[in-house]
Amino acid sequence: MPSPRSELPSDRSAGFDDFSDIDAFIRIPRVNGLAAGPGGRLVAEIAEADQHASRNVPALWELDPAGVHAARRLTFSEKGESGPRFGSDGSLYFSSARPDPQGEDDNGTPAIWRLPERGEAQVVASAPGGLGLIAVAADGTLLASTSVLPGGSLDDDAARRKSRKDAKQTTIWHTGMPIRYWDSELNDVSPRLILVSPDGELTDLAPDADTVNLRGASADLSADGSTIATSWTVRVQGAETRSSVVLIDVSGHTRRVLLAATDEQSYGGPKFSPDGSRIAVTRVTASSPTDTSYDFLEIHPVDRDGRAGDPVPVEVGDLTVGEYRWLDDRTLLVAGDLRSRGAVLVVDAATGSVRTLVDDAVYGGLAPADDGATVYALRNDVGTPNRPVRLSLGDGGRSELPAPGAVAGLPGTLEWVETDVDGLTVGGWLCTPIEATAEQPAPVMLWIHGGPHGSYNAWSWRWCPWLAVARGYAVLMPDPAMSTGYGHAGLNRGWPRRADVVYHECETLFDDVLRRPELDGDHTAMLGASFGGFMANWIAGHTDRFDCIVSHAGLWALDQQHRTTDAAAGKMRVHLHEDDNPDWYRTYSPHYAVDKISTPMLITHGNRDYRVPISEALRLWWELVSRWQGSPETMPHRFLQLTSENHWVLTPSNLRTFNQVLLAFCDQHVRGADPVPDVLPGDAEGSQKLSFLRRVGDGCKPCVSPSSSGRRSTPG
Repeated sequence: MPSPRSELPSDRSAGFDDFSDIDAFIRIPRVNGLAAGPGGRLVAEIAEADQHASRNVPALWELDPAGVHAARRLTFSEKGESGPRFGSDGSLYFSSARPDPQGEDDNGTPAIWRLPERGEAQVVASAPGGLGLIAVAADGTLLASTSVLPGGSLDDDAARRKSRKDAKQTTIWHTGMPIRYWDSELNDVSPRLILVSPDGELTDLAPDADTVNLRGASADLSADGSTIATSWTVRVQGAETRSSVVLIDVSGHTRRVLLAATDEQSYGGPKFSPDGSRIAVTRVTASSPTDTSYDFLEIHPVDRDGRAGDPVPVEVGDLTVGEYRWLDDRTLLVAGDLRSRGAVLVVDAATGSVRTLVDDAVYGGLAPADDGATVYALRNDVGTPNRPVRLSLGDGGRSELPAPGAVAGLPGTLEWVETDVDGLTVGGWLCTPIEATAEQPAPVMLWIHGGPHGSYNAWSWRWCPWLAVARGYAVLMPDPAMSTGYGHAGLNRGWPRRADVVYHECETLFDDVLRRPELDGDHTAMLGASFGGFMANWIAGHTDRFDCIVSHAGLWALDQQHRTTDAAAGKMRVHLHEDDNPDWYRTYSPHYAVDKISTPMLITHGNRDYRVPISEALRLWWELVSRWQGSPETMPHRFLQLTSENHWVLTPSNLRTFNQVLLAFCDQHVRGADPVPDVLPGDAEGSQKLSFLRRVGDGCKPCVSPSSSGRRSTPG
């Protein structure tokens, strides 16, 4: 059954109006992945919000590699299709939880489907815990992921799951750390790697795996289908884990350690060369109070007995590696962040020497064509969402391929800006409304990115500056200390998570751009999420220069957060116990400065956030509300609780409300607009009322009055 069509046609291009209408924005199609196949075929995974904006539903589209014809949709279902992979015979494999017309039971979990070049898609294999497609061998053998209940097997998993479900049993037995990851409970299931034969027979490749060994594993299948390479995680003393890379022989089901982890380093991301003679891996060092973790890309020869030879290091320079794919037996393609943009590198596997193919934007979804001269990729930057492109491996020539979701026009200009900070060059992206002039300067937002190892180098659906620009704001997005794409030195500058270093660099750049006459330095806001939310909380207690502050998923009380986060082992290893490192906690934990907060704050947080648990927001909210000395109705702070969300805001309808509330809160406190309603409308039509609060051009003027602190104040 075809999924309901969204209000906007799938092949449309987005334009200026889509940024002033948030509902239209959340319905722009999103290109999420690519797969290249025999005969020059190219398929993209493209997601759209469903009729009720309850979720983004992915579907598979055939693209024209020549860039002449429009994309053609291949799959239609309410559940969606994802993870496309081509077989050597031209068949397209994918994962989907849609009903099987030929099946007797439908447990609603993803199965692996096969769509031949001609004919209808059919289920290849299914499992009670669902199947996620990882790789396809030349003979049609598949590598997939699934899970079983602890202590069980594939054979009895269905019966055990049914018994547990019927009894409404939700208990989890923990024997160590970790116990959570992002938004998932751990140890309730045991992750497994499954070999799927061409006729659909399932083989558990690691039936002895516990609940930790293959959790979040990165795995690959050799082209001949004989060997699996996978990360293998074990618990060690001190609530820590270590990940090695192991090889699993498919015929004998034997497992051998290829690259062993130590206390100082782990391994992951194994990728076989097409002939199986080499394997590319990432070596990751353990972080410490003086050094962050560093990634090193290596290529290891693998002999016939499954033993690794001396590594060939790949000198990627300042690039922070994001992904890599083999082009052929001798060539590895690498993509990642580079200096607030991105790059694709071509690596000689024998020597590790590197050639830069392109370095103008962020690239991902690398999909080498079978002609050996072309690679397809998804290209994006701050002003452009993912677009499928064809890259020439000779000269890096690029051409965009037709696909849904193109952005035809932006409501402002995008400019790279730089300044000197104590002898270092710090830069960022400045987005300015088209209508901003010296006579009508734009209010300005400072956004600080998460991570802290991240970069404002790419398009974001969750934090899109163009929604604010369409509302009349300028947005500055710096890449300060600890940003990716500036080498190991850049990652370590400001370590361990020193808020004063990051803020000094951001504020210096912010003050520099505020010298422009078209920007209004008297009307400003500061926003951040995750580490940026931590920065927002810290800044709130250390300056009153901003008219309001928005903190999403922000860390508040670090002695609490470091023990309750899913990444507790790493946090405690770096920052130590507060009794052993009191100066750092006193200086950088935002909760120590709560009595100095006078700036109106909007707190937003997801209940299912295990990276920054909801307890951070709950404690911050209590501290703000309980300390407010005025009458309750005049309190300026607000809390948007996202009860079904995790660290991010993924549900389209919640994303709509999140952006509407965020912008309305800033309008109120930066520009003197009407207050955000105390009760948010409960339906999609009603929530649009938030979009029509008074804006620039609608008679909204800043409301300014003196305050005892010397800063501007606005009505609460």
